[in-house]
Amino acid sequence: MNVMIALSGGVDSAVCAGILKNAGHTVCGATLHLVGEPQNGAKLAAKALGIPFYEFSEQKAFDAFVVQAFQESYNRGETPNPCIICNSLIKFGLLLDHAKKLGQDYLATGHYAIVEKDASTGRMLLKRAKDTNKDQTYMLYLLTQEQLKHTLFPLGELTKKEIRAMAEDMKLPNAKAPDSQDICFVPDGDYAAFLEKRLGTAYPKGEFINETGDILGRHQGIIRYTIGQRKGLGIALGEPAFVLSKNAETNQVILGPEEKLFKTRVLADRVNWIACEKPQDKIKVTAKTRYSHKESEAVLHLLENGKVLAEFSQPQRAPAPGQAMVFYDGDVVVGGGTIISGDR
Repeated sequence: MNVMIALSGGVDSAVCAGILKNAGHTVCGATLHLVGEPQNGAKLAAKALGIPFYEFSEQKAFDAFVVQAFQESYNRGETPNPCIICNSLIKFGLLLDHAKKLGQDYLATGHYAIVEKDASTGRMLLKRAKDTNKDQTYMLYLLTQEQLKHTLFPLGELTKKEIRAMAEDMKLPNAKAPDSQDICFVPDGDYAAFLEKRLGTAYPKGEFINETGDILGRHQGIIRYTIGQRKGLGIALGEPAFVLSKNAETNQVILGPEEKLFKTRVLADRVNWIACEKPQDKIKVTAKTRYSHKESEAVLHLLENGKVLAEFSQPQRAPAPGQAMVFYDGDVVVGGGTIISGDR
C-alpha cells in the first residue's frame, strides 16, 4: 500500500518511516511548514531512508485555526491545549488531504497510539499504546472515524527504548535527537510573552482576590496564571495559596487553599465520540482531565445540549476550562470533550 509518513525531524517519525519501508510498503515523507523557517531535520531523515519527500506550507491555516484559537482561549480565562486542535485540523486534516491528493492510502505518524477496526461494530477504535508512559491517545481524542480509517500508528506496539535502538540500527541522523517538549510556536515556553507580542501590548494587571471577594494583591496579567498554580504568584499570604479560577470579565484571579481545587463533577462540551455513537444513557468509564493525570472511575451523564457531565468516584485536582477530558473503556478511547467547569 501507499503510505505518506508525517516527518517532524524527530526520531519517532523517522523510525515510523523506516518500519513501513522495511515492511515493503511504498512510502514517502512529508512535513508541514507551520511556523518560522523550514527545518531540515525531516528532509535529512527522508534522504537517509531513501524515500521521496514533500513539504507543504500551511502557515495561514495554522495561524487561523490553532494559534488564534490559542490566544482567544487564553483571553477567555481558559487553559488551552493547542496540540489537540492541531492534530485534528492540521496534521490529520490538511496533511491527510495532501496525502489523498497524491494517491496515498494512509497517513502514518510517530504518535504512540494504536488504531484498529472493531469487527463487531465496524467502527475504528483508538487504543492506548503499549508504552503507557508515552501514550498519546489523550492528544488524539478529536480524530474522526474518517481520519482513523486512513491513519497508521506503527509505533503503538513499541517502547521508546526499542525505537531508539531501531533508529541506531537504521543509522538515522536523528537517532539521538531529544524529545520535543514545548509547543512548536512557543519554543521557549513563555506563553505570556508570545501572546503579548502577538497582541502588540501587555495584558492589563488586575486583582488577586479570595473566594469572598477580598482583595489580596495585584497580578501581572490573567494569562500568566492557570488553575492549580502555586509557584510564581508573586504574593505572600502567610499560607500556601493556589489559583482556584480566573474571571476574564473582571480581570481577577481567585486564590485559595489547595483543597478547594478538587472537584468531583466536571462539565465538558464539544464532545467527540470514537468507540460508539453518542450514548443514549449514562455510562461508566475511566476519565482524566489532564494529559499527565491518571484516569479515575467516572459516570458520564449525557445532557440534552450535547454536553457531558462526569461524576468522578475520586475528586480530580484542578480541572481547567479549555483542557480536555478524555474517556476510556480499558485501553479504548470512548471519546472526549473540552472542559467548561468543575464543581465540588
